[in-house]
Amino acid sequence: MGLLKSYRLRLERRRWRARAFRKRRELSELRNRTQQIGNRDVLLFCTLRNERIRLPYFLSYYRELGVDHFFFVDNGSSDGSAEYLAEQMDVSIFQTGESYKRARFGVDWLNWLQMRYAHGHWSLTVDIDEFFIYPFCDTRPIRALTDWLDASSVKSFGTMLLDMYPKGPIDGAIYHEGDDPFTISPWFDSGNYTIQKNTKYGNLWIQGGPRARAFFYDNAERAPAMNKIPLVKWNRAYAYVSSTHMLLPRGLNLVYDEWGGEKTSGCLLHAKFLDVFKEKSAEEMERKQHFANSHEYKAYNQGLSDSPDLWCQWSEKYINWRQLEILGLMSKGNWA
Repeated sequence: MGLLKSYRLRLERRRWRARAFRKRRELSELRNRTQQIGNRDVLLFCTLRNERIRLPYFLSYYRELGVDHFFFVDNGSSDGSAEYLAEQMDVSIFQTGESYKRARFGVDWLNWLQMRYAHGHWSLTVDIDEFFIYPFCDTRPIRALTDWLDASSVKSFGTMLLDMYPKGPIDGAIYHEGDDPFTISPWFDSGNYTIQKNTKYGNLWIQGGPRARAFFYDNAERAPAMNKIPLVKWNRAYAYVSSTHMLLPRGLNLVYDEWGGEKTSGCLLHAKFLDVFKEKSAEEMERKQHFANSHEYKAYNQGLSDSPDLWCQWSEKYINWRQLEILGLMSKGNWA
């Protein structure tokens, strides 16, 4: 990479960090329990709005995985989400009524919280409907993974976002508070993905899956990105650029092997397609707070009017992480 390009990326990183510092004024503390955080604790960061029904299972899942402390930014929920989180003893919750869109879709808020609280910690950044899967996650806690990454001098860990869906209409997948969403939406696409390299940031750009074939079949290049780097050994000098798709410094995006081998990687199981999604889609269409004037939610809203069935004859039913590795969607690399 040329010196000029490197210099421009350093300037861009400073700009995102300065922006996050300014945006800190939009956040108010509802519960700050950060004094409980230990030196080696694994932290989780998430923004949300009106997700009360999903919270019990989300917290249970990540507690069992070994997350020590949760940071939430509640963006104006009216369904009791903030009040519920405030009662959780391992949660620090911050509130804002400001524009999600003008905070770069929440990235500025989380960049600030990570600058302030996550320095020196392994930081996991996920959406409320994303569930982290890594090699041996059924037998080893997340601390085993982060200890191995530390020993290997690896600072970031990549995943592929895997959309999960039911067999039958989406609105027939009735979700109840506390349920495991993958008992009613256990199917995924094992193929039909495209991969290209982002020449500016160095990350891979993955598209495809059920959203591409069902909602963006006539405009595939606008389908959502499926590549994410959610787990990072955070340093206050770092900054996410666009969701968890890419970050700076640029070297953190190199979570793949360019020389024919396989780096250890994981998946984020994406529990978007449940019956609650239709109402959520309509709300986000009205708010217009998502990327590109919510073009993604426009596609969803139009497609959902026909009660689509995302299942097809090539759908695979989820079993465990080993199945995903066999299918080439993640890898244990040289972690044994």
